[in-house]
Amino acid sequence: MEDMMKECRLCPRNCGADRTASKGFCRAGAEIIAAKACLHKWEEPCISYKNGAGTVFFSGCNLHCCFCQNNDISNELFGAEISADRLGEIFLRLEDMGADNIELVTPTHFVPQIIRALDKVKHRLSVPVVYNTGGYELAETIKLLDGYINIYLPDIKYFSPEISLKYSNAPDYFERASEAVTEMIRQRGKLQYNGEGGLLSGTIIRHLVLPSCRHDSMAVMKWIAENTSPDEVLVSIMNQYTPFDFVPEKFPELKRRVTKMEYNSVVNYAAELGINGFTQEKSSASEKYVPDFDLTGIR
Repeated sequence: MEDMMKECRLCPRNCGADRTASKGFCRAGAEIIAAKACLHKWEEPCISYKNGAGTVFFSGCNLHCCFCQNNDISNELFGAEISADRLGEIFLRLEDMGADNIELVTPTHFVPQIIRALDKVKHRLSVPVVYNTGGYELAETIKLLDGYINIYLPDIKYFSPEISLKYSNAPDYFERASEAVTEMIRQRGKLQYNGEGGLLSGTIIRHLVLPSCRHDSMAVMKWIAENTSPDEVLVSIMNQYTPFDFVPEKFPELKRRVTKMEYNSVVNYAAELGINGFTQEKSSASEKYVPDFDLTGIR
């Protein structure tokens, strides 16, 4: 598993970097980098239904979206290096704090290290493990996680290759994301809950509605309706797009929030298609919901 760091092919970027000696497209080397580990109470209700998800925010990313709300860690790589053993200790501590689950945020580029950590502690965890990803995944990497992950929480950000190229430099985004989500559903099957409304096993697909992209969002909803089942998948349609100052000036359409009409048109279309899941209030589009990445729980 560690040899995968020497010619990294974990994600669709296929950069082939020797991450033991340099950094990959994700901007990370072979050591885990994380920025915060805490109880996160603002996830979907079935993920943070009691005390909150036990969330570990990893640094680096294989997408580098130009509008990322977690820019400090995804693009700027703020965080601290930790070992796989330390990561396992963090998982156990989060459960001791009452976490509803262990949530791994942007974990793709550290999959081998995460597997090593879980090999040491998963038998001691009594809560589900959640894989929260931007969706730009290889199905082959997701197959490595079979038996380790209880709940998959992928984004499907885009349908159009033109839009995914423009905002994330990933024209094959939908092709890869749809393949990966199909594998996630194959692994987890039907949604399973505990007696408190908490999800124990299954897949939740997230989709962030972007300004001027409602038709692309509808295309994502259509694919979900035609290729998944409501007893296997929940869909979280997010209204939290926030236009940060670092969004490039060449994308003036991203300098505003999503309108009520744009968001509601996507939500209504999803309902017409029989999609089940979650929606967000417009108040969620605020900088106050961006975590303060301060290494809490990491060192």
